[in-house]
Amino acid sequence: MFRKVLVANRGEIAVRVTRTLHEMGIAAVAVYSDVDRASLHVRMADEAERLGPAPSSESYLRMDRILDAAKKHGAEAIHPGYGFLSENAEFAQACEDAGLVFIGPSPRSIRALGSKTAARENAIGAGTPVVPGTAGGVTVDQARQFGRTHGFPILLKAVAGGGGKGMRRVDRESELESALRDAASEAERAFRNPEIYLEKWIDRPRHIEIQILGDRHGNMVHLGERECSIQRRHQKVIEESPSPLVALHPEMRDAMGEAAIRAARAAGYYNAGTVEFLVDPDRRFYFLEVNTRLQVEHPVTELVTGLDLVKLQVEIAAGAALPFRQQDVTWRGSAIECRIYAEDPYNNFLPYPGTITRLERPLGPGIRLDACVYEGWTVPMEYDPLLAKLVVWAGTRHDAIARMIRALREYEVGGIRTNLGFFRQIFEDPAFREGHLHTGFIDEFFARSQPAKPPSDLAAVAALAAALESRIASEPAPQPSHNGASPWVIAGRQELMR
Repeated sequence: MFRKVLVANRGEIAVRVTRTLHEMGIAAVAVYSDVDRASLHVRMADEAERLGPAPSSESYLRMDRILDAAKKHGAEAIHPGYGFLSENAEFAQACEDAGLVFIGPSPRSIRALGSKTAARENAIGAGTPVVPGTAGGVTVDQARQFGRTHGFPILLKAVAGGGGKGMRRVDRESELESALRDAASEAERAFRNPEIYLEKWIDRPRHIEIQILGDRHGNMVHLGERECSIQRRHQKVIEESPSPLVALHPEMRDAMGEAAIRAARAAGYYNAGTVEFLVDPDRRFYFLEVNTRLQVEHPVTELVTGLDLVKLQVEIAAGAALPFRQQDVTWRGSAIECRIYAEDPYNNFLPYPGTITRLERPLGPGIRLDACVYEGWTVPMEYDPLLAKLVVWAGTRHDAIARMIRALREYEVGGIRTNLGFFRQIFEDPAFREGHLHTGFIDEFFARSQPAKPPSDLAAVAALAAALESRIASEPAPQPSHNGASPWVIAGRQELMR
């Protein structure tokens, strides 16, 4: 087993990985940018190394500096968390070349599955059903022909990435050229690859994913499904296991699990990964993509299976065989996760900077909080504004929802805006409680419910004004996109104009 592991990430996932490393008796090395010097993941680590200035391109995406830090501190392995370099085959290869163990799949598997179109072809070869789509990037003329053949709407997606970047729904041919241009531009900025491929639009689909786990000895299992249909801007905000749909039709778990394992085996996969599917209203499922890393929502799987996925990742990376077989995996109860963001759900979910002036955490049976914040900590403008993941477990979905509502009422974050109040409204919604979920749920919720916005936190507005004064003064000259302003500044200007 490793003696020391470098965690090449920040925020709550770096905290979460560090905790398991400590439980395993492994020393943890943190890395940080200048803005993260006082962050919780740095405080918790045994050793820490500065990477550089706040921009991720100068810190958390600098492979050379991360590898140098690992060598300097004597780390034997690197855990990438999620985001940043976690699905970068070049980084995984660089770790191997430097004599370090990358705690994740092989560079070969990441390359095979990192391209969405290559992953589709891999899934087709493995006999896994896929949504009708193109085999690669398309021109405007090819996109027009696809739309005429399959009918509109169609979905534009980035070949090289996910998370909603470069994704556009196109309802009619007249919108296609401009949508393709905008999607390619966004994909270029996010992934340095402007290629866009197409898929047939599936109306009101559910987003259900399967957690897989394989070792280097050829053993592979699935750990069941997660329902991830509650999304904003194509990004998940509420996840649960089991899926309310699969709970009613348990044969789906076996079918989707077997399909996920076939797709993973075809790419020579090992370690933790997630195979994502879309499910149509007739319960037909289609391969979507493979995430070659630990998922943000992995805690719900841990709570229903009783397994520690990070510990298993580390053990597999160290050469151990899986300690159980498929028939040994069991699922108990129901778990739900909310992603707590510094954002304003009532203002297009725009990020909300500021200093946390008050923090009351929920406690009690069946509650888990994976967080990276404390009173007095300032939410950085430079990164994703995820503050914490609030996760609950109970014997039934009904009881898990009741527990989540109680936990959300106890949870208070002062000085900034968060989505806590929005989640309280979602969990009281009859459609959610009855399990009538799909990826457009949030848009429909706003349209039919017109939820009232909670009263403004005057301290939060004052903190935002102070942050904006500094940010606007340092922001470069306006650029064509976003009216020249960052999302933080847009959010602040709109808030202060209210």
